Amino acid sequence: MLRRHLLALAVIAAPAAVQAQAQEIAIYTARHYDTDAQLYEAFTRETGIRVRTIQAEADQLVARIRSEGANSPADVFITVDATRLARAEQAGILQPYAIPAVDQRVPAGLRDPNGQWFAITMRGRVIMYDKQAGRPEGLNRYEDLADPRFRGQICVRASNHPYNVALATSILAADGEAATEAWARGVAANLARPPQGGDRDQFRALPSGQCRIAISNTYYLGHVGRSERPEDQALFQRIGVIFPNQAAGDRGTHVNVSGAALVKTSPNPAAARRFLEFLVSDRAQEIVAQGNMEYPAVPGAPMHPLLRSMGEFRAESIEALRDPARATLALQIMQRAGWR
Repeated sequence: MLRRHLLALAVIAAPAAVQAQAQEIAIYTARHYDTDAQLYEAFTRETGIRVRTIQAEADQLVARIRSEGANSPADVFITVDATRLARAEQAGILQPYAIPAVDQRVPAGLRDPNGQWFAITMRGRVIMYDKQAGRPEGLNRYEDLADPRFRGQICVRASNHPYNVALATSILAADGEAATEAWARGVAANLARPPQGGDRDQFRALPSGQCRIAISNTYYLGHVGRSERPEDQALFQRIGVIFPNQAAGDRGTHVNVSGAALVKTSPNPAAARRFLEFLVSDRAQEIVAQGNMEYPAVPGAPMHPLLRSMGEFRAESIEALRDPARATLALQIMQRAGWR
């Protein structure tokens, strides 16, 4: 049974001149941001195609699409986390989007090689520190977080959160099971406190000295920076950001993505493809990236100045996250290593 917050509302009206003839698409989405409504409105103004959204958690949406079968009204599936997108692909609810503009504008490392889904935005999972205390020496890679020199210094949320599962999955793909378990044990030994709270709670603990190192997504620090509260703006200025694994030949900084796909049983595939193509346009990328403090998936698309001020980075390919079984193993490794 779906949770109570499942919504089937949010019909964006088309302009009056075209509303009578306009098509409608149904988007099943696990995103819940005001900027997404702006995105849908912009698409409707441009095309005359109305948008109806169904909002719930990704696994609930996949289950709903499967249960609806050939009668599903779902045209587009949107969620966060590449592993969830891969699960939807494995569940057999997607079909190739077959849109040349997507393949031309979105880097290959941010697309499913089978052409079933692609990233629309990114959030870097980075290492943060208090500028007043100084950048921790010798901390340049995710693997460095396990170094005993950082004993009692790390703040991070629980291991079972999808952000941390995805990070461990990335390390598992790069370094292998034995090295990943050693890494997870090292991180667990280096915790300043038991995992608690969300990403904001990790870097908010830096100025007080509760920890010297925090692991968080850039998205959260960006939202603090855009706050009108003077204390939030001061905190933003005080937090330093390390984009890990940037050396030549290294794999790049791990990113969490939001991605979109065409549902296999879409009743309106042509209109749905127009929407998917719209998602990689400069206008759509600007709305989502600037409005929600996310990095655009399309290189060169506008990003918020606060994100730009954190520094540039090279992103890791999401290929490692396409195997849900690897994500399951990554979580098991973290938990048996003592990272709760």
